[in-house]
Amino acid sequence: MSEATGPAARPSVLSMNINSKSALYAAYMPFLANGGIFVPTPKQYRLGDEVFVLLQLMDDPTKHAVAASVAWITPPGAQGGKIQGVGLHFSADEAGKALRSRIETVLAGLVGSTRPTHTL
Repeated sequence: MSEATGPAARPSVLSMNINSKSALYAAYMPFLANGGIFVPTPKQYRLGDEVFVLLQLMDDPTKHAVAASVAWITPPGAQGGKIQGVGLHFSADEAGKALRSRIETVLAGLVGSTRPTHTL
């Protein structure tokens, strides 16, 4: 029997537009080595799944395209009314580093705050 080569062989694409600093703060995952972002989605993923993220930040017309892997899963009906979705760990390549840098520039002074987020 041969290995399956179908849709699972190609990373899925998640697109997200973040239109405020507070929304970016709530979604950003600075505790991951390369940074990451929480993306609300009803789609089911497994830890380690490879995905491709297209992320647009506020007034910046650029869509940042980054490879990522699923590092966090919030299932439907999670405690505390948390939104269903996945936390994506940015890749260690230049695109991942550039996006992390861009997010941390936008959030300067907020990372490390005690305000609640979608993850921790």
